[in-house]
Amino acid sequence: MAKKTRSNKPTPARAAASKGASTAASRGPSPAPKAPTKPATDRDRQTSTKLVTLADAVVRSSLAGREPKIAVPTRALSNTKWNKSRRILEMGPSAQERELFNLSMAKKFMQTVLHADGLKDLIDQGKTSSLRGMFYKGLHTIAGTKEKTFTDQGESDEILEDLEVAVGALREELHVYAKKKGTMIGNITIIDSGDEIDCRRMGSGGYAIPSIVEPDVIQFKQCDAEFVLHVEKDTVWARFNEDKFWQTHNCILTEGGGQPSRGVRRLLQRLSSELNLPVYCLLDCDPWGHYIYSVIKQGSISLAFESSRLAIPDAKFIGIRSHDYQKHALTDDAQIALNDRDIARAKQIAAYPWFKDHKGWQKEIDTLLKNGFKMEVEALITKDISYVTETYVPQVLAEKAWLS
Repeated sequence: MAKKTRSNKPTPARAAASKGASTAASRGPSPAPKAPTKPATDRDRQTSTKLVTLADAVVRSSLAGREPKIAVPTRALSNTKWNKSRRILEMGPSAQERELFNLSMAKKFMQTVLHADGLKDLIDQGKTSSLRGMFYKGLHTIAGTKEKTFTDQGESDEILEDLEVAVGALREELHVYAKKKGTMIGNITIIDSGDEIDCRRMGSGGYAIPSIVEPDVIQFKQCDAEFVLHVEKDTVWARFNEDKFWQTHNCILTEGGGQPSRGVRRLLQRLSSELNLPVYCLLDCDPWGHYIYSVIKQGSISLAFESSRLAIPDAKFIGIRSHDYQKHALTDDAQIALNDRDIARAKQIAAYPWFKDHKGWQKEIDTLLKNGFKMEVEALITKDISYVTETYVPQVLAEKAWLS
């Protein structure tokens, strides 16, 4: 980071930045924390300590007459490295210092402190909040101005992501959850917040995977399944569920509604690491399906600091594949022409370090580009309504014809 030189003499800009940040971060005496609704877990105590450590650093700098700063690791591809031996993405050492007396950073500094205080309050009370709830929890008009602390929820969400990497804790550890996204059914019984859930008896709708699936919330009571089949979309999941694929093939069936949420990814990772279940991914034959697989398998750039708890290096991609158009004698009804964005994205994915030296994936993406079209899993319906459940997937599993 380039070194900056500034005069020690106060300027109107620095004074305004200081006043704005301090005023917004402090709205008067905070009410006494409410008694926890349930005993704090070890995870909560550790997370709370991390937030207190961040706040203490700001206080010590202020009392010593130094400019308060908060270091936030850079969430970008340039600060992400591929650990070839562990087969996961990891975050690098680069960080940005968020400074109180820098006019361009003062508001974000204030927002960071404001949300950190709100998160500590949640943990102390033993309660959780949605992302939307955190936006409103920190929203107010800065005293003496007409400016709001947050212009919209997107601005609030970004600060929460910054705090995750700044203190090294997942959003779920900070007691914040996102909208439920993802479904599960199959031969497993779990305990969810003390309630026993038999995922064999979930009807047509299935068990809605929550955002927070840590061991203190969800425990695996009994599992008879031999593997996990993860599909991209709920429409495909519904076909597998209606055909009772999870019964006839003794598995757990999950879906992520497209790009899987953290809750889905974390649950899949726990099923893999704790129960030693193979995870097979049935995704679309397009750059976006390939990217979803990449995120499940290696981790993502924005959450590289937590890949060890989210990534599944042994996950397998079982299709749909570029060669399936000819192999399964599909008609041109299955084709969706690649556009310029698809082509650019496919080339970008092919250059990922974990794909560029993989002959199987290079051939897969090259064939996709030569075909000039992509295909959805649903395209197999052109063969038969249950072709994907009765023929395609059983055949791929039997032949072990997957990409890893």
